[in-house]
Amino acid sequence: MAKKAVKRAFKYRFYPTPEQAAELNRTFGCVRLVWNKALDERQRRYTTEQKSTTYVQASAALTQWKKTDDLAFLREVSSVPLQQALRHQQTAFSNFFAKRAKYPRFKSRKKSRASAEYTRSGFSWRDGQLTLAKMSKPLDVHWSRGLPGEPSMVTVSRDSADRWFVSILTEDTITTLPQVAATVGIDVGLTTLATLSTGEKITNPRHERRDRLKLAKAQRELSRKEKGSNNREKARRKVARVYARIADRRTDHLHKLSTRLIRENQAIAIEDLSVRNMVANHSLARAISDASWRQLRTMLEYKADWYGRDLLVVDRWYPSTRVCSECGALHDRLPLNIREWTCRCGTVHDRDANAARNILAAGLAER
Repeated sequence: MAKKAVKRAFKYRFYPTPEQAAELNRTFGCVRLVWNKALDERQRRYTTEQKSTTYVQASAALTQWKKTDDLAFLREVSSVPLQQALRHQQTAFSNFFAKRAKYPRFKSRKKSRASAEYTRSGFSWRDGQLTLAKMSKPLDVHWSRGLPGEPSMVTVSRDSADRWFVSILTEDTITTLPQVAATVGIDVGLTTLATLSTGEKITNPRHERRDRLKLAKAQRELSRKEKGSNNREKARRKVARVYARIADRRTDHLHKLSTRLIRENQAIAIEDLSVRNMVANHSLARAISDASWRQLRTMLEYKADWYGRDLLVVDRWYPSTRVCSECGALHDRLPLNIREWTCRCGTVHDRDANAARNILAAGLAER
């Protein structure tokens, strides 16, 4: 079994002191302000002068902003997260011009994820304790698992449920798994989260539906609170905690499923689904989002790369459901309400299991 070095992020929860929370909240606000001001300046410069703005020019502008009376408070927080915001914006524009992403947007205080990124010069790591710039005490991190190496980058974030997290990027050594003969095709769905080419059906836990009553009650309580009041903020956090619990359970289930599939199979074939287009169907959007097919694919992609497995992606237009996996005949039409069908060769097919077998065959053929 070979070993490979990879850059890997380890996420931990931490509990800041009131002083640390205040410092981080100021930093989050300054990061958001620098992003928005730099984006506004880029747009103004392109509109009036037809010139693009480089990272060096944006960084020089940041230095000038700190010298003004209105923005002097930018000097009170670490400069590292502010510079990182400008670097991320430059990357966002590069991805936009390369048609890999949408046009960068302004960050809202209410809707944007609060986070700040520190490179190696913005924190100290000593005796297993992490101390950020501008702070006198190390963070009270709940070390749920050990850190395999020296941190190279730290990202601090606060979610909508007011939970604090630190994501630490470090180099880790991963041992590839021994080769196995098994291969599997996966057909994802809503009633059944995934049907395997072996015939196994993995039930969809429907995490959002399990907490739908609790979520609806919390949202009703939120709607009754006066806007801007402390009680409304408490009710908002209650709603956010329900959403966070749903997301945590979903992620945990998908991690366990993806790890199991990677360990048991040398090659895994999946469909190249366009989830973004599929959620445009408002009657199915909620169920599709809860199933989180895109998240499952992402996990399979990086775990296959880590552990020496093959992830085979089949074209989304391949008629996997309508092709007989025994004789290869193409069925004319197969509405969604038909879950079993009989081919003219006499084979009786389960709709999803047949699709999974065809996806595996198509993936292996392309490989």
